Amino acid sequence: MRPLLYVHVFLCCLGMARPFCPSQCTCVFHGRTDGTGTRSVLCNDPDMSDVPVNVPVDTVKLRIEKTMVRRIPTEAFYYLVDLRYLWITYNSISSVDTASFYNLKVLHELRLDGNIISVFPWESLKEMPRLKTLDLHNNRITNVPNEAIPYLLNITYLDLSSNKLTTLPSDLMDIWPPFNGAPMSHNVGQKVVLGLQDNPWFCDCKISKLIELSKMSGTPVVLMDQFMACSGPENLAGVLFQRAELDNCVKPSVMTSATKITSPLGSNVLLRCDAAGFPTPTLYWDKSDGSLVNNTVQESPGEGVRWSIMSLHGILHKDAGNYSCKAKNVAGNAEAAISISVAGAFSTTVLPLRPTVQPESTSQGPTFTPSTGTPGSLVATPTVLPRTWTAVVAKKHKATTSTSSPKGPLKQAKAQQAAGGRKLAADEKSKKGDASKSVIDLKIVEETVDTAVLLWRADGLPNDAPLTVVYSPYDEDDSKRTIETNAGSGKVLLEGLSSGIRYSVCLVAKGSAAGKDPCVDFYTLDNVEDGGQSRLFNIISGIACALVLSLIALLLYKIIHLYCKGSGTALDEEELEKESYVKFETISMKQRTLNSHPSELWARRATTESERMLLCSRSSIDSQMTYKSDSSRCEYLC
Repeated sequence: MRPLLYVHVFLCCLGMARPFCPSQCTCVFHGRTDGTGTRSVLCNDPDMSDVPVNVPVDTVKLRIEKTMVRRIPTEAFYYLVDLRYLWITYNSISSVDTASFYNLKVLHELRLDGNIISVFPWESLKEMPRLKTLDLHNNRITNVPNEAIPYLLNITYLDLSSNKLTTLPSDLMDIWPPFNGAPMSHNVGQKVVLGLQDNPWFCDCKISKLIELSKMSGTPVVLMDQFMACSGPENLAGVLFQRAELDNCVKPSVMTSATKITSPLGSNVLLRCDAAGFPTPTLYWDKSDGSLVNNTVQESPGEGVRWSIMSLHGILHKDAGNYSCKAKNVAGNAEAAISISVAGAFSTTVLPLRPTVQPESTSQGPTFTPSTGTPGSLVATPTVLPRTWTAVVAKKHKATTSTSSPKGPLKQAKAQQAAGGRKLAADEKSKKGDASKSVIDLKIVEETVDTAVLLWRADGLPNDAPLTVVYSPYDEDDSKRTIETNAGSGKVLLEGLSSGIRYSVCLVAKGSAAGKDPCVDFYTLDNVEDGGQSRLFNIISGIACALVLSLIALLLYKIIHLYCKGSGTALDEEELEKESYVKFETISMKQRTLNSHPSELWARRATTESERMLLCSRSSIDSQMTYKSDSSRCEYLC
């Protein structure tokens, strides 16, 4: 009886057991008549500050709304393996960890709107492979990186409205029609809803596809708001997307040199395509199976233009197919296809070492026989035999065979072998002699004071073909320098050059004929610093010379002036005497006589005496003359 009692108590406890619900949440079970159902949990307590960790494991829908939760920790919901709907809306979340949504394999809908998220971990979406709805509107997101694009391929509802986005990666629109190449009628029933309104968009080429999408109708991509407007640049501020016209934004266009090429087996093929667009598009080649082609060279001769050349060396049957040249810029994509066909067949036959039927056989090397399928096509059959040689040549369905007679087969075989060897050696020498002709467009760019860059294009040479760059000052063969490189590199840097000197550089292919190597001459730039110093020295020297010459001229002038002044002193004194208008004279009273004329009372003295008297003073005290007698004289004291 006691064991039965234990079993009864256990069953009663099991029946009374119910999933535990967090204290700050409300748990609702939506049951069905068959006993199954779904459970939803609502957590909207304003005092809640952390994501609850004890949510029932059978929860299908979890809503955390209007709480104080600030972050979503790592692996916050890893135990909710049946969770399909996760709404964490209108909280204060600013931080989301990369592993916050770990193990949510069946989640269909994720809503994080109404928070303050500025950076969203887009790589976390790989933990939700079945996610279809992603709502991030009304946050502070400023950027959607290119790395996020692979994780948005399966999203059918993406809401990024009311954020701070100014641009989007141009490749983002390429995952949806019509920009992904799918026809407009494909999957008409499957729509993609995008919410991108209420963002400060900067209208330039980066979002040109979005502007173009807003002008379309009937596309599988539906915009929530068709009347989005530009916030910049200044000339487009406030202009609706549907009326915006972008300047300097042109989709690329591609043009190929041919659309279909048929090439013989083993030949070299060059394919070229040109692209135009703004900004300048990038070019790349791929095959019909999606594999990229690496044997390409491309160059942009000017803004908005670019060309590319793809090379195939020794073409085989596996190289046949369609090759696409694709151009791409932020404004759009374009491509053009070229079909390559290979004519002829190639097979290899190895015969036994000892001939059993004929003493002679075909010569070693390629033997051409007409193809049964196409007139004029050739079947190349290299045949290897041990001793004897016979040349068989096919031309236009007619084969001419030279065979050896039964007599003396060894001697004739040796002669033919020697002739064939000489012919092969001559052909090899001719091929090597033409190697230099396969290097074209040899030119020098980016000349500086001591360096220069040599560019070339190998036409028909394999990428690993060895080349030697030989350069030296012009007509100075004794100071030659060499650089080893290969044909596929396409350029080499010449260093250690002298400024302002003419150089000669040649590109030598292995085995090329002497004197037929392509060469080019160039000049290095003058040293600007040395020239500036020499000009400064010349200016200072000129100023110093001018000052010295002026001082010498001043000294000569002074000397001449003084000399002229000394010789003219005597003349000046004579002139001074002539120009004097004051003449000193002294008069005195004559001696009285009886028969003298009474009016002549004064007598004049000589000039010299007058001057002497002027410089003397009288001896009398009152300076007046007194007469002692008629014969008395005036007395003066010098």
